[in-house]
Amino acid sequence: MNYKIQAFKNVSSNWFGVAITLIVGFFLSPFILHRLGDEGFGLWILIFSLTGYYGILDFGISSSIVKYVSECESTGDRERLLRIVNVSVFVYTCVAFALSIFVYISSRYIEFIFRIPPNLQHTARLLFLMVGLTVALGFPLSVFEGILQGLQKFYFVNLTQSVVTVIRGILILLALSHGMGLLAVAFITVVLPLFSYAAFAWKVLHTIPLQFGRRFVDRATFRQVFNYSFFSFISVLAFRLRFQTDAVIIGVMLSSAAITHFSIGSKLVSYSFLLVGGLVQIVTPMSSHFDAIGDRGRLKKLFIMGNGICALTVFPISIILIVLGRSVIDVWVGPQYQSSYVILVILLIPSVLSGIQGSSRQILYGMGRHQVLALVNVSEAAVNLTLSIILIRYWGIVGDAIGTAIPLALTSIFFLPVYVCRMLQVPLKDFLSKAYLPPLVLCAPLAVTLLFLQRLFHPHNYLQLAAQVAAGGVVYGLCVVWLFLVLEPMGLEVRLKFRLYLLQAFGR
Repeated sequence: MNYKIQAFKNVSSNWFGVAITLIVGFFLSPFILHRLGDEGFGLWILIFSLTGYYGILDFGISSSIVKYVSECESTGDRERLLRIVNVSVFVYTCVAFALSIFVYISSRYIEFIFRIPPNLQHTARLLFLMVGLTVALGFPLSVFEGILQGLQKFYFVNLTQSVVTVIRGILILLALSHGMGLLAVAFITVVLPLFSYAAFAWKVLHTIPLQFGRRFVDRATFRQVFNYSFFSFISVLAFRLRFQTDAVIIGVMLSSAAITHFSIGSKLVSYSFLLVGGLVQIVTPMSSHFDAIGDRGRLKKLFIMGNGICALTVFPISIILIVLGRSVIDVWVGPQYQSSYVILVILLIPSVLSGIQGSSRQILYGMGRHQVLALVNVSEAAVNLTLSIILIRYWGIVGDAIGTAIPLALTSIFFLPVYVCRMLQVPLKDFLSKAYLPPLVLCAPLAVTLLFLQRLFHPHNYLQLAAQVAAGGVVYGLCVVWLFLVLEPMGLEVRLKFRLYLLQAFGR
């Protein structure tokens, strides 16, 4: 299959899944917030942030599954594939067993670590236990999702997850509407993904002839997986420290209610950049494939085009959030949370600089050249943690946001573009001009349109907000179509065919 068609198919399915997640999360979050209150919602965020750290026990194996499955499919090495899968399942099973014991013991002492109101302490223990045990069970089951991604069958993964997300949202609405509380919401949230894993396992077992057994677990394969996964693990650890430490720091040094005000701004940023995640997810197996067959030219094109598409996605989202951010918060959760706009802007700026380079990171993972990136990420996370702890004492949640923003911005500006351009032998000036200049220019009409509409009226409901976003989207969409017709080879071909059709229609 043509690689552009394959990429379009995967990205489309990824964005469909992201759209479902965004819609459900965007409309469900304020409902949960107002039903649970600031304390209950803050506890929800705190527990899921804590259990999010369990992701470091992945040890980077998930990324190695995607890489090596893609490589094995490219080279037809079925024996190596079986060994990679069996070693991954074995390690994850051991991790799940150890984590279950840790979660059970830790759940008995959680109220002594965080400032949890007495009336929520029992709920916090049960919530921590429930979420932790489910995460542990998910480790060995997640191998099948990694296999599907390595096979570039993103459409099945996204369709399955979308169905589960919709069902989860409906069940949570029903549970809260019937007076159920935090534990019921958590139970629905953590149990339904297990059905996704079951569907992934069924699809894998019907796609490739997998075998499981002790004979496929050997030291050589373990070392191979470990050598790649170790630096992926370092990056995962850094990511958790970078984006999931804030709630923990605020919970220890301020209160669970303060977590709510911080999370509103940070959630808007994370929701917005889910689209980028859906886009760059396909880059890892593609770059692994090109690297395995030695196609350096396509790697360079993937690098420039992938980051350019990231910029086409990130820049307009950032413009919308900056111009309409206060209106979005007002309509979404209420005017009493307007202070979260400052958090939104502080976190948005470095997130934009990082988001437009999403393909760069995935190419490094796909090529197995992510060692330096991992070390830089750890340094960034350490600075993030230090600054956040220091600055929160002076400026509260704003100081915590600044501590997160500074190191992320520095890494995104001074390290990533320079390092990847040098590795792929792409001139930095050419990369910046081809990948980022056109998307940046296209955002000017969008910004002017939104600012003009803001002067006409301030949105006070979803319909008014959607009207302004839609108007800006139409302007930006027309600009993107113009760019496609002017610069893209496929667009030039479309222009030529249309011109010939007009000439023939008028008999010339």
